Amino acid sequence: MLGLFGIFLALALLMWLAFRGWSILGLAPVAALLAAVFSGTPLLASWTQIYMGSAAGFVAQFFPLFLLGALFGKLMDDSGSVETIAKFMTHRLGTERAILAVVLAGALVTYGGVSLFVAMFVLAPMGQALFKSANIPNRLLPGAVMLGTATFTMSALPGTPAIQNAIPMPFFGTTPFAAPGLGVIAAAIMFGFGLWWLTRSAAVARRAGEGFSGRGTVAPMNAAKDVLVRERATVSQSFDPAEIARGGDRTSPPGILVAIAPLLVVIFVNLAMSLVILPRLDTAFLAEPLWGETSLASVGGVWSVIVALSAAILTLYALNRTRLTALRDTVDAGLNASALPVLSVASLVGFGAVVAALPAFAVVRDWVLGIEGGPLVGLALATNVLSALTGSASGGLTIALGALGETYMQLAAEYGIDPALMHRVAVIGAGSLDSLPHNGAVVTLLAVCGSTHKESYRDIVMIGIIGAMLGLVAVIVLGSMFGSF
Repeated sequence: MLGLFGIFLALALLMWLAFRGWSILGLAPVAALLAAVFSGTPLLASWTQIYMGSAAGFVAQFFPLFLLGALFGKLMDDSGSVETIAKFMTHRLGTERAILAVVLAGALVTYGGVSLFVAMFVLAPMGQALFKSANIPNRLLPGAVMLGTATFTMSALPGTPAIQNAIPMPFFGTTPFAAPGLGVIAAAIMFGFGLWWLTRSAAVARRAGEGFSGRGTVAPMNAAKDVLVRERATVSQSFDPAEIARGGDRTSPPGILVAIAPLLVVIFVNLAMSLVILPRLDTAFLAEPLWGETSLASVGGVWSVIVALSAAILTLYALNRTRLTALRDTVDAGLNASALPVLSVASLVGFGAVVAALPAFAVVRDWVLGIEGGPLVGLALATNVLSALTGSASGGLTIALGALGETYMQLAAEYGIDPALMHRVAVIGAGSLDSLPHNGAVVTLLAVCGSTHKESYRDIVMIGIIGAMLGLVAVIVLGSMFGSF
């Protein structure tokens, strides 16, 4: 019982201090060692052999995705491509469809590989101007931005290059396109429910005589300098907001075809690598000790995203080299933006590994595995709870799979469940309850939209939590009835 108490105490300390803005880089090892103290396990060995081994393993496995993703997002921003896409959507749909314009603009750039934080700093001021013209309350803007950037394009749409969609691939031997049919259905539910909620809220406000009122968006540099925003943001996403305002100034934004071309490259190269090219390669050499005694199933998904992002970066540069007036500054800012997020999430992974190695964790594992409803329900609950506690979908997902992934693979074989279905359930589950008030994306989004938790958090709950839960339930029910498709 004492060991179990230590686990919950460590989790509570981690969540409370992270919410108050303390760096997760120091919090995670301290919390892990606290849990080890209550279990009576060796402290130094827990830190250097378990914590650091797991954290280093995460960095080794996923740092290329953080690095290339952050660089691609920064190049898209400094080339003016994100701005062009946002303007194109808002001009095409007009003020009468202001909410839809913001949602679709966010969805397009994030599904194409642009970080949520890069997108929100462009979408927020544009969305606010559009909402002001349409006389829609500014308090609805955070919900619209979140729906387009941090829901269905992050966890449901097949092929999304989001880090959350990549994390389960080594555990389940899947690709970014795991359970594509179920993912599309979940995405449609999230999109449809979220758009219905925002449209309904705007109509209710209009009938009540409520129009636009806002304090104005926060300048990127000001938001990035907020220590509280930064510490929370780097745990929840893959881009350090401190690098948003750095880099080179562009001369003129590109046309829509040039702006959208790199996004299409990400999508189609990812698809080709996952389904056509890699399966035809001779990768038997991966079984040798020199290459880690692994298999294509374990590394193929990550390879697909690496090649897709690399091809998109080269395409972007080729089309925008004259616009990237300070290329070195842009590249440095993009690369630097990946460092703190990957180390922050790796620190959470190390914490989870220490807790999973404690004897008392067996009680938690047995409880999760004994939940009625089968492995899919248990996996969804585990990823939801851990993402809620850490305020990070990627952190909670990696902790859950690091502790229980092998067990769930065994259960999948026992119950005849396709690992692709487990993949999709895990990702959508992690992207549901992570949107609690202390989540870094939520805090940053409210700041740059000039809103508060009191004004806008109810809409975030409906869009980021309720909508995602509905999609998750649909995937579990349909997957249980018809299997993965």
